Amino acid sequence: MTEVFFYHGASDKIAAACALLSGAYAKKKPMLVYALEPEVANGIDRMLWTNAALSFVPHCRADSPLAAETPILITDTLETIPQDERLMNLSQEIPPGFSRFHSLIEVVGQDESDRLAARDRVKFYKDRGYEVRYFDLSDR
Repeated sequence: MTEVFFYHGASDKIAAACALLSGAYAKKKPMLVYALEPEVANGIDRMLWTNAALSFVPHCRADSPLAAETPILITDTLETIPQDERLMNLSQEIPPGFSRFHSLIEVVGQDESDRLAARDRVKFYKDRGYEVRYFDLSDR
């Protein structure tokens, strides 16, 4: 069953997501980033490119010719991507087919609409028997 992790209370959702992606990359764990909104996908892409030179995190869009050899992929669709280890959800919706992934990482900011949508997703996961683990980012 998919493990579900909620990282909540991030003052900067994009920066928090990038920090988690950096940690995953350092541990050699591939990650698929689900970002429906173009501004979120572009923000992740931009921030990962501008990290300090020694902490660069290789990433690209899932439709890139380099996707097969890149550990961090950014996408707005999950249907055609074979990666099924870790999914980071940066949308306010339930990712379609999330249950095929070993881990689902939800990153939630402090924005009220983001928080309310996250509560709905928590209820959805719990109602279906998924254990949800929480990590508070508000102190960082």
